[in-house]
Amino acid sequence: MHIRYGFRLEVVTEASAPVAVMLDIHPSRRHDLTQADDLVATALADPGAPVPQTIHVDRFGNLRRDLVVPAGGLSLTGGGVIFDPGFPDTTAPAAGETPRDALPVEVLPFLEASRFCDGAPLAAEARHVVAAVAPGWRRVQAITGMVHRRLGFGERYAREGRTAAEAFHERVGVARDFAHVAIALCRALGIPARYVTGYLPEIGTSPMPGPMRFHAWFEAFLDGHWYTFDARHNVPRIGRIPIGFGRDAADVPVVDAAAAAVTTRLEVTAEEIRGQRFPVSPEDRRAHAAETASRRRRTDG
Repeated sequence: MHIRYGFRLEVVTEASAPVAVMLDIHPSRRHDLTQADDLVATALADPGAPVPQTIHVDRFGNLRRDLVVPAGGLSLTGGGVIFDPGFPDTTAPAAGETPRDALPVEVLPFLEASRFCDGAPLAAEARHVVAAVAPGWRRVQAITGMVHRRLGFGERYAREGRTAAEAFHERVGVARDFAHVAIALCRALGIPARYVTGYLPEIGTSPMPGPMRFHAWFEAFLDGHWYTFDARHNVPRIGRIPIGFGRDAADVPVVDAAAAAVTTRLEVTAEEIRGQRFPVSPEDRRAHAAETASRRRRTDG
C-alpha cells in the first residue's frame, strides 16, 4: 500500500530565534519514499525572504534541521508518499530477554535513566506487573496492557515536563506519557526500551475523534531485535512511519525552539491512498519487511 503523509506548523516569535525541527522520515524508511518529503520554510512576515537551513544526523540516527525563525514567525510544511507492506506490528511471544553483558553497545543507553524515563521509582510496580509472567516479549506486553488500562488519555491532560513516574501516579496523559511510563517500567526490569515518534495512519481501525497528531510509541529490545509496542492503543497497527528514535521525548522534539518562540499551529495527516493497496505479492512484502529490519539494524549501529 501507499500512504500519503504531511504536516503544517507555524512557529511565531517577535524577534528572530534559532529553532531545530525533527520532521523528516527516519533514514531506515527513506528507501520506501515514492514521493520526496521536502520541507518548505516560509517567513510569515515576508514570504519571499530566504530561510537558510542545515540538516544533520544526530547521535540516534535521526535527521535534524537547524534554521532561524525570522521576526514574525515561520511556516513549515512538508509531506510525501511512502510505500508500506501492509503488515500489522510484529508479535513475538517466544522472544526472550538478552542479558546485559550480551547487549550490543549501541543498545545500552536505552537501559539507563533519561530525562523523562527513570525506572528506579517504578521498580516495585514493574516487578508486581510481571510477577507471574514469563520473561521476554510477554513481560513487555503485560506492561503495555497495564499502562493502557491505567492511564486516561486526553489532549487536555498534556503537560510539558511530566515524567514517567508522575504520569504513572497521576493516571492521565497523552501518547508520549503512555510511552514514557512503559519505557520506564521496562528499564526497571533490565529490558532496553526506546521512544519513537512518527505518523500513525488510521488503517484497519475506526477513526479517532479530534485532529490527527504525531504519535508516540516505544520499542523493546528482545532476542537481538527491536519490537514495536503501543501503550496508547495496545493493538497491532498498520502503517507506522517513524520520524525519530531516542531515550525519551526529549531526544526527538518535533520543534526545539527558544522559549520566546511558540508553536501556534500544527496539522498532521497520514492516510492510505485508496486503489493502491498491496501492489506486490505476499512474498515480496515479506522480503521488504526483512530488508527494512536489516536497514534499521544498520542505522542503529
